[in-house]
Amino acid sequence: MTEEFCDVAGMEAMLEDLGVDGEAFDGPRRDAWFEARGLAEYADLIPAASHAETSFGLLYLWAGDFEYGFLIDDDTLPHDDYDFFGRHLRNLAFEGEMEAVDSDERWVNVLYQNADEHGLYPRGYPYGAMDETVETDRVAVDGVVASQGLWTNVPDLDAVRILMDGDLQGQARTRTSAADYGEDFVAARGSYLTVCSMNLAFRREVVPAFYQLPMDDNEWEVGRFDDIWSGVFLKRACDVLGRRIYNGAPLCEHNKAPRSTFSDLNNEVAGLELNEHLWEHIDDVGGDADSYAGVFAAMGERLAAGEFSDYENGAFLNHVGETMLEWLDCLSALDAAEPIATEVTAD
Repeated sequence: MTEEFCDVAGMEAMLEDLGVDGEAFDGPRRDAWFEARGLAEYADLIPAASHAETSFGLLYLWAGDFEYGFLIDDDTLPHDDYDFFGRHLRNLAFEGEMEAVDSDERWVNVLYQNADEHGLYPRGYPYGAMDETVETDRVAVDGVVASQGLWTNVPDLDAVRILMDGDLQGQARTRTSAADYGEDFVAARGSYLTVCSMNLAFRREVVPAFYQLPMDDNEWEVGRFDDIWSGVFLKRACDVLGRRIYNGAPLCEHNKAPRSTFSDLNNEVAGLELNEHLWEHIDDVGGDADSYAGVFAAMGERLAAGEFSDYENGAFLNHVGETMLEWLDCLSALDAAEPIATEVTAD
């Protein structure tokens, strides 16, 4: 997923050089894909020039004969000592005992294992849930539907935390290494965690509850929380349905390019207050659902009809709820659409 102002031809040449079957979709090609299936009314589910355009990859997977999906960012390099795809697939197939992490704030810091040394909290972790008391237990785990690999080098922090770390180039001065991570883990039932999509594998079944939210290209200028909020919704669905999100290996090296920390802050600040409270509003809905779509619909309905005027940009949560319901409609329409043997791309 890319944009027409990027080197789309170079991306296609890379796939050909690597001998990998694949396609590069910029905005016009995404529009053509929707139109070819009679789904043009849903094209606005994919925001322009936003990380959230990864949702198009979920639709591509849903329309095709694919059992698993992988998300990896262009600045994220798998470590040589991991079998990247193999390890993710083994995580998704995992059945056994492992560590479950909880806290008195009902949020799990995925960087908790060496937090006493580095003091880091990842992008999207609520400020109100900091200084938590961490609790761990050994639990039986099966039904893994998502595998989140963590990262070395540049930690995935929000702009406020990067500024607190004294860096103006969007990178943070504190870095992580393999030594900061121990045993792989899951978040306990009923607790939330940040899910970053730059090193992630998932089962097809989660797509209805894993929409990457419509960031950046919206009237409220809320950005940077697409994968974070989709992770909140997925964790709620997993808790209802008895599924798990696996965290840890395979590690990737995050080589974030320097950019203005204040630019990231400008993209994040409109949604910071909403991020503190989003999880509270969906925490008690969908409990009687028996599918990802059912839980996601319940959460979408709650947000679409909610009253959020006490929050800065609270109406954006209503917008999010409406697009969540539109996402489910799109998947239903895609199921009903005539299969297309070859992809249609724009010039």
